[in-house]
Amino acid sequence: MFGRGGILSVVIAGLLVSGCNSVGSLSTPDVTNATAPGFVDMKPGSEEEFMLNVGRRVYFDKGSAVVTDEAQMTIVRQADWLKKNKGWLIKVQGHADDPGSEAVNKALSEKRAEAVIAALAALGVDQKRMWAKGYGIERPVTNCDDITCQSQNRRVVVNLRREFDDSAPGR
Repeated sequence: MFGRGGILSVVIAGLLVSGCNSVGSLSTPDVTNATAPGFVDMKPGSEEEFMLNVGRRVYFDKGSAVVTDEAQMTIVRQADWLKKNKGWLIKVQGHADDPGSEAVNKALSEKRAEAVIAALAALGVDQKRMWAKGYGIERPVTNCDDITCQSQNRRVVVNLRREFDDSAPGR
């Protein structure tokens, strides 16, 4: 009934028709390149810019509060941004997921936060803008037994604040 060319024409026509989006209210909008909710008007110096373009998290090796070379690269980006955006205060939150008691993990998380503050200060961020809080194992990002999963909890999160909170020393 159809020759080779005829079948090919029917297939191509079918693909073209099926690709049309003329169903009206049943059509699905193209959201592939849409901006993520909450980040529509990302402005320079905004918290969104810091989170997306700089990075808030610094990771540590198991049982350690020593800033690694990889962590230092993140801290350098943070320091550069913070020096340009002096209106922000910085709450540096330490976390842990290491062997040991809750007290040991709390102390380790505090040391991690203080190590990041020291590194930021060494790069020119005013220490008066920063304060540390160690949470130990209180706020895990993940809860699993896999070592790569657990390592995500060995972190410091640099949070931007407009004012000091109750955990800031002398407040």
